[in-house]
Amino acid sequence: MLESLINPKRVEKGPWKMFFIGILYASLSILLVHWFFNSDAVLSRYSGMIVVTFCVMFSIPFMYFIIKQEERQDEQVEGLLSVWKIHKDAIYAFVWLFLGFILAFAFWYMVLHNSTLFNAQIETYCMINNPGSIEDCVAKYDFPQQISSTGAATSKIRFLSIIQNNIYVMIFTLIFSLIFGAGAIFILAWNASVISAAISIFTKYQMNQIPLGIARYMIHGFPEITAYFITALAGGIFGIGIMRNGFRSPKFLRVIENVVILLFVAIVILVLAAVIEVYFTPLLFN
Repeated sequence: MLESLINPKRVEKGPWKMFFIGILYASLSILLVHWFFNSDAVLSRYSGMIVVTFCVMFSIPFMYFIIKQEERQDEQVEGLLSVWKIHKDAIYAFVWLFLGFILAFAFWYMVLHNSTLFNAQIETYCMINNPGSIEDCVAKYDFPQQISSTGAATSKIRFLSIIQNNIYVMIFTLIFSLIFGAGAIFILAWNASVISAAISIFTKYQMNQIPLGIARYMIHGFPEITAYFITALAGGIFGIGIMRNGFRSPKFLRVIENVVILLFVAIVILVLAAVIEVYFTPLLFN
């Protein structure tokens, strides 16, 4: 019923509207899990993944509609500037959706004071930032515990770890979007939830510090997630292009050229985002 009440066509001329849709969908996802799965001894252990699953279910109609629309336009253009011009509104819409996810996840995570809601996300955060002692790291960030900083890896190790993780995410995003055009929303919703957990940890679960936490992670998070959305768009366009035109069509060759351009841009942005995260952000937020 919800997908009928909120029409995906309404966001075509207003990408910023996706911000409020992201807040709505993420809020519903986390509240449903908190109300209906929190008391279940088995399912509560997988709360972090269930939250993401609900968010994906809500978002799929928008993802499918946007990717389908973009593929039709992609058949008519070629060249970097032309490709960016026709796809920038879709990319903006995805970024606004992602920001809505982050804000809602971080807000409700702190309000509900329930560490099981992002259990998998906190473990992922610790795996990236403190791979030598994941269990101790996870224990530190449970709500009843005193929040303290973990041992930091060297800049070079962190840079390589972040690049490796980002490339893996990019590959999975591409695969998901190729298999099912809108399927990449799973990877993107998952990353939004991980960043929200990181924001909560950075702010020590204080509501008035959320803007600072968002600034801390969005300096590199915006270019990073933009690269993932570009990858998702490229994979979706490629898959739909095959279905619409076949392998031998001149239009499909044009689609392939544009997909290669999008993936190249995504890789460059990911490298820049990693440089910002490792070498620039720590100078602003110690």
